[in-house]
Amino acid sequence: MRHARSGKKLGRDSAHRKALYSNLAGAVIEHGRIKTTVTKAKAVKPIAEQLITLGRRGDMHARRQAVSFLRSKEIVHKLFSEVGPAFAERPGGYLRITRIGPRPGDSAEMAYLELVARRRRGARGRARGRGRAGRRRAGGRGPGRRARTEILGL
Repeated sequence: MRHARSGKKLGRDSAHRKALYSNLAGAVIEHGRIKTTVTKAKAVKPIAEQLITLGRRGDMHARRQAVSFLRSKEIVHKLFSEVGPAFAERPGGYLRITRIGPRPGDSAEMAYLELVARRRRGARGRARGRGRAGRRRAGGRGPGRRARTEILGL
């Protein structure tokens, strides 16, 4: 049993897992948003945020640490010239995980892992409603959505 063991193995050995983390973190830095499984996104998020913190520091030692993990000078250049300075005033929380539902083939829960600086277009937010339960209550058996938003002051 894996009691009190941190981190996910993701069904891979350590070298494969390290390569996966490196590739996913590099893809987020390069493209700004990637589509992956929720478990992989949760595993990669702290690693990618540490890399963005290295990009914020901007010194030679940080650049060498980033190259040793990402293994791509082009992505490291983008990290230190664009992504790091964009988050210079932000004290952390550079990435967001947005769940987008199950994958059609195997029903794995999918998510977008994206930089926070990007605008959210069409993402499902919690303020939209509560699905069938909200529609049923609005039919006369309770305060409904309009009364709820007035109570919250929205």
